[in-house]
Amino acid sequence: MAALLTSNRVLIAFLLGLAMLPLFAAQFTVTIVNYIGLYALVALGLVLLTGIGGLTSFGQAAFVGLGAYATAYLTTRHGMSPWGTLIVGMVITTAVSLALGFITLRLSGHFLPLGTIAWGISLYFIFGNVQALGGHGGIDGIPPVDLFGLELGSSRAFFYVIWITLLAAIITTQNMLDSREGRAMRCLRAMTMTEAMGINTLRYRMVLFMIAAQFACVSGWLYAHLQRFVNPTPFSLGQGIEYLFMAVLGGASAVWGAVFGATAVSFLKEWLQDWLPKLLGATGNFEMVVFGLLTIVVLHRARDGLWPILLRVFAIVAPQRQQMREVEPALPLPRRDAPAPGSEVLRVIEVTKRFGGLVANNKMNLTVRAGEVMALIGPNGAGKSTLFNCISGVNPATEGEIRFMGKRIDQLGSREIAKLGMSRSFQHVRLNQDMTVLENAAIGAHLRGRKNFVQSAWRLDREEERRLLWEAAHQLQRCGLGEHLFDTCGSLPLGKQRIVEIARALCSDPTLLLLDEPAAGLRHLEKRALAELLAKLRGEGMAILLVEHDMDFVMGLADRVLVMEFGEYLAEGLPQEIQTNPKVLEAYLGGVDE
Repeated sequence: MAALLTSNRVLIAFLLGLAMLPLFAAQFTVTIVNYIGLYALVALGLVLLTGIGGLTSFGQAAFVGLGAYATAYLTTRHGMSPWGTLIVGMVITTAVSLALGFITLRLSGHFLPLGTIAWGISLYFIFGNVQALGGHGGIDGIPPVDLFGLELGSSRAFFYVIWITLLAAIITTQNMLDSREGRAMRCLRAMTMTEAMGINTLRYRMVLFMIAAQFACVSGWLYAHLQRFVNPTPFSLGQGIEYLFMAVLGGASAVWGAVFGATAVSFLKEWLQDWLPKLLGATGNFEMVVFGLLTIVVLHRARDGLWPILLRVFAIVAPQRQQMREVEPALPLPRRDAPAPGSEVLRVIEVTKRFGGLVANNKMNLTVRAGEVMALIGPNGAGKSTLFNCISGVNPATEGEIRFMGKRIDQLGSREIAKLGMSRSFQHVRLNQDMTVLENAAIGAHLRGRKNFVQSAWRLDREEERRLLWEAAHQLQRCGLGEHLFDTCGSLPLGKQRIVEIARALCSDPTLLLLDEPAAGLRHLEKRALAELLAKLRGEGMAILLVEHDMDFVMGLADRVLVMEFGEYLAEGLPQEIQTNPKVLEAYLGGVDE
């Protein structure tokens, strides 16, 4: 509580100081702080794109240029109102970002940043070589912005426009991240899990790319009307790298890190440009050498940037991390119709999965019914998890047929299968370790919400958000994790993280639950509690298919057991039949004496 009060006081002091600065500060200081606001707006977009979405872009300066040139050209050549050019610039930026993003965001690894460099350079040369845009000489005579009849021609007057815009962007960004849409965005790095929860990862990557481009466009529009002149130089690849450095230095996953990074780089750049020529006895862009070295040090020693370190040193709670300590009661979410007890939920028919010349699954068959726990067992390397991946669409089958609720799904992706009512956990835990237990579980309820990122940004999703979090809290309490709702997942032991995955799967209201080694890492009492939970779910009519190595756990819970060996069917039957089956004993124990 004390940290929260400290945070509020610091924020109020910052806002008051900001409001008073143009009234008392020197013109040079006002100019520097204006540019900090412009830079921070671009860096904020990179916090979303790089820190949240894991997408590295070197081309954001080109989007700044789109906003600047759109207003410069339309106001000087066609006499359009600056406010009208803002709308036109954002429309153009949206179209360009969607077109570039559709191509670029399908790249992975080092190809993605190389792609952003390519289109960043291309747009820069377009600005410099199109004569209608003034060529390398640029466009001057850009009119000042008029606000309610008041002309904002001075940098002191324009100061408030820049910083109100930036603060509005920060608030809406924090709102968006603190929502169903924000949780999906924060999980984009774990694409396999995210798609398995029904989340369209390409769509969210495109949204982040577009928002970052819009922030850059608005920054360019502000820049053009502050300077009243534009040329291609500020929109080069070098400036794009500098924006990325601001985001990394401040903290690529912290919203306020964008402001800190822009501030630190701006003042450091001014100081270095004054002192380095005196120290070295020569002029040049030596500050870029220092920035490069600083980037290496930050990436080695403080990968989350300097902003989180400052928060820890001064014991301040970051605004985006101020979590409520209780979940507000809400109406329950609608539930899907449950299948009739004993009806067929899943049928796997002659499924084969090949990886090149390796046959991981060979003509596998199985059936799971509503209100039944079906266990899939076998030695390590038997192909159990591979079959799970085929069923859930994570890694589709090479041959054969899979039917879920009477519909053929072997040609569908994991996202489409999740929408039909199938949910799963993973052999290797896949959670966002920096998010709370409650937030991780709520990811499973993603498909049960409908609000989009615009509604989230303007807090029009609060009723739906309460219902999603209430559902997540309910499922966590069912799974015995009620006391850990607001703990970060990274602070939990592995066994409890597996239970979080089960709660996350239950939040989707599944008809079929796939559990891959759910008891691994659990202690005796935790296994017993898990067995009781799964038995209760079975009693409610849910179909459960699980892979497990703990034979005591399996034999005490499963209704039927199917055994695999070397990717093939070995045996199937009741638990007591499997325990005495000679083929199974041979596979597990190497045979028994007569």
